[in-house]
Amino acid sequence: MPIFDYSNKVVLLTGLGAVGEGYGNGTAMAAAMARQGAIIFGCDINLEAANKAAELIRNEAEVKNHPSRKEGKNAVDVIQQSTDVTKSDACKAFVDACMDKHGRIDVLVNNVGKSEPGGPAELSEAVWDAQTDVNLKSVYLMCHLVLPIMEKQESGGCVLNVASVAGLRYIGKPQVAYAATKAAIIQFTKTTAVIYAQRTGGKVRLNTVVPGLINSPLVSVLADKYAGGDQEGYRKTRDKQSPTGKMGSVDDIAYAALYLCSKEAKYVNGQEIVVDGGITNSTGQP
Repeated sequence: MPIFDYSNKVVLLTGLGAVGEGYGNGTAMAAAMARQGAIIFGCDINLEAANKAAELIRNEAEVKNHPSRKEGKNAVDVIQQSTDVTKSDACKAFVDACMDKHGRIDVLVNNVGKSEPGGPAELSEAVWDAQTDVNLKSVYLMCHLVLPIMEKQESGGCVLNVASVAGLRYIGKPQVAYAATKAAIIQFTKTTAVIYAQRTGGKVRLNTVVPGLINSPLVSVLADKYAGGDQEGYRKTRDKQSPTGKMGSVDDIAYAALYLCSKEAKYVNGQEIVVDGGITNSTGQP
């Protein structure tokens, strides 16, 4: 029997698209699971980005040639509207659309996130609230809707929440709201994992993947916010911060996600995999 077999598993994933060209973390996680046979049902606040990501994944040879596609199973569906997962009605519409089409949700990946610069004295209340909504409330809303579905399913289900090493240590950027909410995601996951382990006998699991400094299209946006638009200088700084001398790739995050949501990880619950090249164990200085 092949390992990491996702054949006909329905994966509900938020933040499918990427900012700019290429694969973001969400696109890479979806692609990794689709290569193993998963059916991805994705959304993004930017519908164009979601559709672009879906097309990239569908065009992969490994995705197109997986045996499950011979059964007519589409690799990636995208809800055909912009989805703001900070809004309960939008989350419900997303979940309902997936259930109407596929009748089940085997994996939920909560991937949306946003970083804004500033400490508590600098951040306005509006920005703080917006950061809390995007990074943390979205996780609550999606779990609120999906966990009862998974609990009723005979096969249960798995939730993967995406945090950040900023929730574990200071990584050189003044982003207190982002750091606080990403730390909260880790504890939200641990607490909820225990609750559902007791309620379902381990049938429903929750874990966290914790990315470090990743070389994704999002880096260009961060360079504008934290380095005055100096793309090359900002990338070099991030490379130097890692003990490996380079940032990680979106595939590094995708492979961790692939494991955590697989049947091979059936006894891994309430845990986090930190994918950071060792930065949380270092000073973060070259």
